[in-house]
Amino acid sequence: MFGIAAPFFQGMGIGAGLIIAIGAQNAYVLTQGLRRNNQYLIASLCSFIDAVLITVGVAGMGVLITSIPLLLHFTMWGGALFLFVYGLKAFKSALNPDVLTVEQNRGPDTLIKAVLTTLAVSLLNPHIYLDTVILLGSIGGQYPADSRIWFGAGAVVSSFLWFFSLSLGAQWLAPLFKRPIAWRILDSFIGVIMWTIALSLVMKAVS
Repeated sequence: MFGIAAPFFQGMGIGAGLIIAIGAQNAYVLTQGLRRNNQYLIASLCSFIDAVLITVGVAGMGVLITSIPLLLHFTMWGGALFLFVYGLKAFKSALNPDVLTVEQNRGPDTLIKAVLTTLAVSLLNPHIYLDTVILLGSIGGQYPADSRIWFGAGAVVSSFLWFFSLSLGAQWLAPLFKRPIAWRILDSFIGVIMWTIALSLVMKAVS
């Protein structure tokens, strides 16, 4: 049980750190949640896209990395460096927080338009491939095959929790996310998670 918990919660932590950021996708999900416009479909679609890309990344990159010991060692240090820089970026954002703004004045979108817009803000964003296929795939590839599955599962769960939280809690979350202090706290929390996991990767690399 404990062997499963570590990669699962690390997957959740890293996945959440990558997903929870101000951007077009989150703004769109939150907006549709506020307007109660196909919000469950949109949250499901965003989560499904993440799940597919995370699975491809963890499975494909994982197999490649574990088949080459030197590459595995390199990705440990590379992953630790990325997480350190990402954590530093989160701490810097906490010092100068932004806010998430949403549009509520337009009429409701049609089902087709909602789906096409969701696909656009998701799949046309190059960062989604970097975050899911490359970064999560590289970090997940450092685990044995059985643990790698739980790492990916944790990242997928964090995606589902985040997007449905945005949709279901939009009425409550919108005013909260308009306050810089909320992002200050959230960014600080993400920074701590990123640095903690980065340290664990360094310890694995030197052991």
